[in-house]
Amino acid sequence: MLGLPDGIRACLFDMDGVLTRTATVHMAAWKRTFDEYLRASDPQAPLFTQLDYNRYVDGKPRADGVRDFLASRGITLPEGSPDDPASAATVHGIGRRKNELLLAELAENGVEVYPGSMAYLRAARDAGLATAVVTASANGEQVVAAGGFADLIDARVDGVVTAREGLRGKPAPDTFLAGARALGVEPAEAAVFEDALAGVEAGRAGAFGLVVGVDRVGQAEALRAHGADVVVTDLDQLLDGGAR
Repeated sequence: MLGLPDGIRACLFDMDGVLTRTATVHMAAWKRTFDEYLRASDPQAPLFTQLDYNRYVDGKPRADGVRDFLASRGITLPEGSPDDPASAATVHGIGRRKNELLLAELAENGVEVYPGSMAYLRAARDAGLATAVVTASANGEQVVAAGGFADLIDARVDGVVTAREGLRGKPAPDTFLAGARALGVEPAEAAVFEDALAGVEAGRAGAFGLVVGVDRVGQAEALRAHGADVVVTDLDQLLDGGAR
């Protein structure tokens, strides 16, 4: 009924772009942040694009996204510290600027969920599967609460947990493995649901029982190339047998 192999006991869901529509908000906040920095450094520099987001930022911890995108442009900045202001030309300063923009947008417009993914999440719970959100976002608790599906989630591994436990971010499998541990299952007994290339890489690296790629931006082939076993455009397609 759920489109999962026999033996799967748990579902590990990325949040932004899988359960919630906040991926577009993240993209907008990153674009504004990086474009402001690039224009100030070199008015002729190419600006931040959707492809940059998909390749270097999506699904990763905030500081990793800053480092990886700037490295793609041949730029290295001082790390700074988590207390750096948003105006600081450091990895943490740029990350703070992005988060301020994101939180302002969420406060103004709230959190929208994907109806098909919510239907799948409810079906998974009804079928007796354990569920966890595994996200790089340090705002995971707030977003889950604002989205109204906290009662459907058994565990949460977010940016706060990642920092506290010293976990490596995606594409390393650490956060998904932590999600499986929190639910008391082995990786082979869990399915991973991801829209980010780094996320499906993490699912494949962790040897999970199934890695589902969720294609929101027209990158089905890239999701497969990075480790997705199946690709859907929304999770309710798995209920209908529509994986591709």
